[in-house]
Amino acid sequence: MRLRVEFTTEPFDLDEAPAHAVAAREVVEAADLDAVDVGPFGTTAEGGADRLLAAVDVLLRRALAEGATRVSLQVNVVEEGEG
Repeated sequence: MRLRVEFTTEPFDLDEAPAHAVAAREVVEAADLDAVDVGPFGTTAEGGADRLLAAVDVLLRRALAEGATRVSLQVNVVEEGEG
């Protein structure tokens, strides 16, 4: 099964990426995921269910440890041929 995660961390800082946002981005970039897209207000990544869910676990732990007060995320099943 393939999954897609979309997430944001808060609080926002438009002048400089906060430590929690940098940590979350580093997690998904280091994980063996496909189609990582980092944006100013959210990041998406796709991959196999086991890898993606493991990355989400680490992402949550690192972002919270680095000062995130809120992490919003959505996980969707990606249909074959989509993405």
